[in-house]
Order: sequence, then structure tokens, then C-alpha cells
Amino acid sequence: MSSDSTLSRNDVESLLKSLEGSASAVSAPTPASPVKSDGKKGAPKIRVLNYDFKRPERVGKEQMRSLQSLHDGFARNFGASLSAMLRSIIEVRLISVDQLTYSEFVYSLEIPTCFNLLKPLPLEGNWVLDISPSLLYPIIDRMLGGSVSTEAVPKRPLSDIELRLAARITNVFLKELQSAWANVIEMDLEVERVESNPQLVQIVPPNEVVVMVSFELIMGAIRGTINLCIPFNTIERVGSKLSSNSWIGYAAARKNDQSVAQISTRLDGSIADMVVTLARSSITTGELFGLEVGDIISTEKDVHHPLEVEIANRIKFLASAGSYKGRKAIKIEKVVSKPQP
Repeated sequence: MSSDSTLSRNDVESLLKSLEGSASAVSAPTPASPVKSDGKKGAPKIRVLNYDFKRPERVGKEQMRSLQSLHDGFARNFGASLSAMLRSIIEVRLISVDQLTYSEFVYSLEIPTCFNLLKPLPLEGNWVLDISPSLLYPIIDRMLGGSVSTEAVPKRPLSDIELRLAARITNVFLKELQSAWANVIEMDLEVERVESNPQLVQIVPPNEVVVMVSFELIMGAIRGTINLCIPFNTIERVGSKLSSNSWIGYAAARKNDQSVAQISTRLDGSIADMVVTLARSSITTGELFGLEVGDIISTEKDVHHPLEVEIANRIKFLASAGSYKGRKAIKIEKVVSKPQP
């Protein structure tokens, strides 16, 4: 090696320093900035939630709220009707409205039970009404003239006579349920058959989503549950009505320009009777029977005073009498802001 290729002491020290600097850069990398879903740096990370494909959330939150409000009103009406039938104070409360799979609903029920298979015409498919035996047997005793007792209920299916008595409770339930759903869809609910073992009935696939509406019925010291199972595929085509809350009638709708225009368009072709009162007077029955052609009845109304124009038996306008193109007519002079009855 020639003397020209020999490294000096300063050259060796500069090489060692450069090697140390590169090693520290490799061993201690700068921390990466958090990346957002769109790839931009500096944005916070998005929280990711787990999704269970076995229990898909098919029913929207707005539809669930609508179903809860609908059946909350139904519970009060059903309790009142049942109290009148049994002549006893009965309270029915809505416990919950949940969506789950059909298999979860079936395996949550006790055996034996009163498992009613319903046909909600004109909807397709079936609904299920389950009444707990711990509740049904005391009600049957009450219907037969007995008192409400807290004795243990028998663990057996209902007899033929008990099924007929239970059908009266079911009919009251279905009648009130039809009224509650009337603003969503006009239904004709009927019982297809009654089973004691719910696991022998499969109305939908086990993983199909259903809506379970649970009620608690309180009669004295007796408490029990009533479950209504509604498969979502049976009400899917009327789901838009539940989302729009078109069935709610508890609060008056607020007036807006669009609703006023729609109502006005529909009323444009309506026919309204108009009655013009010239004057009012009082006479006795004897004077009435004595009236003949040509008689004159005097009134206290001045000829210059306006005439009252009534629409639907309410005073809406004040007008003056006259003629138009050879026919009797009135001229509207004033609009009555608040129609008088």
C-alpha cells in the first residue's frame, strides 16, 4: 500500500464518529404519528367496535323506540280491559323491548307453558304469544270464582277446559293489540294453535332476528310475565311506518307550511253549506199557528246591520245583501277571526 492510501489519525476518528451517529439513528427511530382512517398524520385513531354476525342489529333504534311507545300504551289498555273482565285490580307494565335470535327466545321460556302461535293477517309468517303458567293458573282460578292464591302452580300442560278459559285472556290481548297496531297496519290476529313445549315449534330459522316484547302482569300478590315474539321479517315491509312515527297520536302535530299546503289542496274540492241569516225574531206558538200569507213579522234587526254568514253551523263572515246579474247575492264585508258557534 502506498503512502498516499494511508489514513491519518484525524481521518480514523471522523470515521468512528460517523459510524456512531448512524448506529444511534438506526437504534432509536422517531415515533410515528397516529394515523387516521383516511391516512392523514396527526389525527386521532378511530375506535373500532366488535360486530357479532350471529346477532345482527336489523331493527333500527328509531323503530325500537316506536315499538316501545306503541306497546307501552297497549299495556295500559290491556290492563284496564283485563281488570273489567276479571273484576279485579290488575296492573300490566311493559318491561322491555329487545331484539335477539329466535333460538335465544325459545330457550328462555319454561316448559310447560302456554305457547300461542298467532297469525297476523295480512302479514306473512307467525307471531308468538307466551303466557307464563305461574300467571295463567291463578287467573283461571279467579275466572272460576276462586280467590287469588300464591300456592304453587302445577307443572303440567293445560287441560281442554283450561285452554278454553285461557282463550278468553288471549282474545282480550289480541283485541287490544289490534287496536294498538291500527295506525301502522290493520291486522286480523287469530290463534292457529297452542303448544306446551315451545322447543317443538319453529316459525323462523334459529338465527333469525326477532323482537321480544315482555310485559309484567301484577294481580295482588301474583306476578308473572307475558312475552310477545315478533319476527322482524314479518314487519319488515311496514318498518317505514314505525320509523316515521305515523302511528303516534298522543301529541298534536305541529303546523308547518307544507302540511297547511297539503291540507288546503285536499280541501279545495270540498263542498261546504253556506247559510245567511237575515234576522232573528221570537213569536209565541199561538202566533205561529195564526200566521197567514201576507202577514208581516217585525224584527229588531236594523236593515243597515251586516248579515251573519254561517259555515258548518259557525259564524264565519259578516256580509250585506244585494243582487248580482239579476240574482240574489251577498257581499262579504268582514271575516270573523274566531268563528262563533
